[in-house]
Amino acid sequence: MEISALTRSVVKQNHAVICPDGYVNSQVPGWTNCTVNVIINEQMGAQLCQTLITLQKEGTLTGTTNQSQIFFYVIEGSCRATVNGETKVLSNGQFVYVPIQKEYVFDEARPGTRLLTFHKVYEPLQEASVPVTLFGDAANIPGPAYLNDPALRLQVLLPDNLSFDMAVNIFTYDPGGHLPFVETHIMEHGLLYLQGQGVYMLDHQWYPIKKGDSIWMAPYCQQWFTAMGKEPAVYIYYKNVNRFPTVI
Repeated sequence: MEISALTRSVVKQNHAVICPDGYVNSQVPGWTNCTVNVIINEQMGAQLCQTLITLQKEGTLTGTTNQSQIFFYVIEGSCRATVNGETKVLSNGQFVYVPIQKEYVFDEARPGTRLLTFHKVYEPLQEASVPVTLFGDAANIPGPAYLNDPALRLQVLLPDNLSFDMAVNIFTYDPGGHLPFVETHIMEHGLLYLQGQGVYMLDHQWYPIKKGDSIWMAPYCQQWFTAMGKEPAVYIYYKNVNRFPTVI
């Protein structure tokens, strides 16, 4: 029997690795007949929220985005999504971006359907309009080589324009593929591993990572990753973009 005190999860001042073995369920008003795990949140020093939702029989998510926009991604299963009167059935790899001040309902879910969400307080710009609701399918989004390395492929799920102050991408690494340099940048990350395994370097500390793990990286947390094993490593991640850094 495994000792219950063993875990790969760590929470540091500028990064965290959250593994499924430590999940504790949360209650969210309007989200019923489902299991909600809050993976990343402002309480840990982040400026985003990342959750995992498992919908059970008659599971329903209802709410209204106020200051925060929400990106919903179907990890597995299927459900019906209605946002601001527009309805679509979503399945594996499909998503919907819900801008601020919009009502949403997710229902008619296959039991066991799992959703990933990213939440961020929206920062408006005078020169850019607020984004509209966006439904999409990762299977239809190209994944060109990243920095001309065919072992790395990057899919950009949200439009790259000034209306959006958040980006959500899917990064695929062939076995042995790795970031070409140690990244040091102002953008914050929240991510979830969808497939595979590898080793991540965060703030000069090394962590084994595999499918199901989540990572939070604060601004300027130095990072590097290499994929290991016999299948590609794939993760979906959030970052904040297109806004001048706040000065307090």
